[in-house]
Amino acid sequence: MRQILKIAKAELFTLFYSPIAWMILVVFTFQTGFVYIDHLEELLQAKKMGYQFAFLSSGIFSGGRGLLASVQNYLYLYMPLLTMALMSRELSSGSIKLLYSSPITSSQIIRGKYIAMLAYSLVLVAVLMVYVVISMCIIENFELAPVLAGILAVYLLIASYAAIGLFMSSLTSYQVVAALGTLVLLGLLSNMGKVLQDVEVVRDITYWLSISGRGNEMINGLICTEDILYFFIVISMFLTLSVLKLQANRTHASFSKVWSSYVVVVIGALVLGYATSRPLLMAYYDTTETKRNTLTPNSQAIMAKLDGGLTITTYVNLLDREVYHGLPKEVNTDKERLKQYIRFKPETKLKYVYYYDSSSNNRRIQMVYKNKSLAEIAEKEADAMNLNIKNFLTPEQIRKQIDLRDEGNTFVRVIERENGQKGFLRIYDDMTKFPTETEITAVFKRMVMKLPRVAFLQGHGERSISGDRNRDYTLFSSVKTFRHSLTNQGCDVESIDLSGSKQIPKEVDIIVIADMQVPLDSVSKTKLDAYVANGGNLVVTLKPGSAVMENFIAQFGVKTIPGQLVQPKMDDPANAVICRPTPQGKALAPIFEMMNKGGHPAYIGMVKAAGLIMAEDKGFKGIPVLLTDTSKTWNELQTIDFVNDTATLDVTTGEKADRFVTAMALTRKVGAKEQRIMIVGDADCISNSGMKPPIRRYGASNFNMIPGMFHWLSYGTVPVDVSRPNSTDNNISITKGSYNVMKYGLMGVIPGLILVGSTILLIRRRRK
Repeated sequence: MRQILKIAKAELFTLFYSPIAWMILVVFTFQTGFVYIDHLEELLQAKKMGYQFAFLSSGIFSGGRGLLASVQNYLYLYMPLLTMALMSRELSSGSIKLLYSSPITSSQIIRGKYIAMLAYSLVLVAVLMVYVVISMCIIENFELAPVLAGILAVYLLIASYAAIGLFMSSLTSYQVVAALGTLVLLGLLSNMGKVLQDVEVVRDITYWLSISGRGNEMINGLICTEDILYFFIVISMFLTLSVLKLQANRTHASFSKVWSSYVVVVIGALVLGYATSRPLLMAYYDTTETKRNTLTPNSQAIMAKLDGGLTITTYVNLLDREVYHGLPKEVNTDKERLKQYIRFKPETKLKYVYYYDSSSNNRRIQMVYKNKSLAEIAEKEADAMNLNIKNFLTPEQIRKQIDLRDEGNTFVRVIERENGQKGFLRIYDDMTKFPTETEITAVFKRMVMKLPRVAFLQGHGERSISGDRNRDYTLFSSVKTFRHSLTNQGCDVESIDLSGSKQIPKEVDIIVIADMQVPLDSVSKTKLDAYVANGGNLVVTLKPGSAVMENFIAQFGVKTIPGQLVQPKMDDPANAVICRPTPQGKALAPIFEMMNKGGHPAYIGMVKAAGLIMAEDKGFKGIPVLLTDTSKTWNELQTIDFVNDTATLDVTTGEKADRFVTAMALTRKVGAKEQRIMIVGDADCISNSGMKPPIRRYGASNFNMIPGMFHWLSYGTVPVDVSRPNSTDNNISITKGSYNVMKYGLMGVIPGLILVGSTILLIRRRRK
């Protein structure tokens, strides 16, 4: 060990007596200072503008633009310059012969050189720690643990680059060649994750070997054994290759012997790497305060109940618009989307099935290929994507396994348990596309417990759940491509008709009565009254001026305020009103609380809405859920045409300016059960077209009414609550003066002092 340390010490002296090490340190300090100051400038501006902050520690150091993520992206430029002379200098100057003749082994030489690089890497890490210390001083409740995990990732990445550079330096006596060789090898390793990804036998190995983004999870605060072991395996592999190369030069070993030993080392590393990347052998530690890299406790509890084997089969249609997500070359990338769940169920089997059939969401196919059979279209598409059509099942073959026509033959996953239970995970028509924790957990939850069964009353002019009219409720109830539909949130949805001898199924948990146009007949009314009397939960939606619905809600002690609500705004219809969750409403469901977070609180937009009040005591407790915002609002009794006429407040007619309740929750005790009823004063706000209210203001989120209402009505069963604790690092103490001090200090003074100090040292060295 003493010999190794002597070599390391000599190498460090040599390194710091050269301009390269100092130049890299100056550039690194300036570059990291620039990135850090850029973040502080954004925060200073945001603070002046009154924005609220969250997860400041992560925002500065992690994420796509964070300091550590940025450092990771340009480290590869520094290491070839640092490592190019490690062995090349010895080989070109002939001093390697002195080392060979001394009682020092090849392993000691390599380890000594490598330790010197590790020591220099600590200097770079020390620069990063300066920003950590500053952040701890200016950010309240700074989240240190995930930042340290990220710095560890950066250090391991530097150590890996150093091992690779040392190996390339041992191959040639030309330093420039060693530097270029290191750069090329790093480029190859960075892109290895794209090599042979369409070949099933080797895709996992090449994907594991890729060094690109290897530190991302640690930078985000999640330490995984796969990443830690990857760095150690890569470092060990290249150090071993360096030792073998040095030993071969020393003993003049034959070409075949040298390369066979290389192959053994590389294959051994790949086998070990493949084994450590298997889910069953992986362990995790989430360093973040809110455990944001881990499934929420509710999801974990559901996964724990899933006993037995689990198979997730992804069906990929060649003629589907989303086919590229599941192509063979994208399989490993696609698997990452399920990684959080595989972590808690590592024995899960993942399968991919490829087929072709007509797809409901690919208009291009219909437009481009006219008068051609499916087989001809599939063959041309496969040829265009360089795919083998023989790997795709025909429509007849896939339907023998599973009939996906009800899913539109789109990209879909089928989750299946050993007991035969199945569930679907779909792609949605929004910017996120893929299911989030809410939707995935809902599928698993349905497998381990009974979830709500929601029935929509029909036969009296109510909104339909199967129609495509603007007024219908198809979108929020059963459309499979809409993320927030009840179907995708775990509910069973159906229509019920109470005429004749038909009864309300005992399994029904919630009945939706949506804007009835004609009164219930005596038979239907008797059945519904019995359901209500027994504590059944309801959703009631209405429009102002409906005598039918007015009579219906009277049994709960609720009535509407005469007229419709108006809230005049520039360029918007006067009868389009903005409604926000009340403090009481926020307590009912997490989604209502989340609507008020951030710089632009979300709202529910309603058109032609009715105000609701508790008019009579019928044994129900009324809870206001939505309230019109602070804009001037009144109940308009005269104006009908809100396009050509102007609504004005006229108190003499009974109009009154106020803030009005537009959604009311009712509760009462029925035996041991708490009965829950939700009444909404605008039946259109959750209709097919009403999800997008005609209000030209950022923040409309009518779809939040659906998870908000049904989370409360189902006693928190659905949608699954995946909310997390709020961050505590939400405040930063920074002023214009302190910002300028840090700016000039980090980008000017510190790099300048290093530059001046290194220049003086190098001049003195040259004079000696």
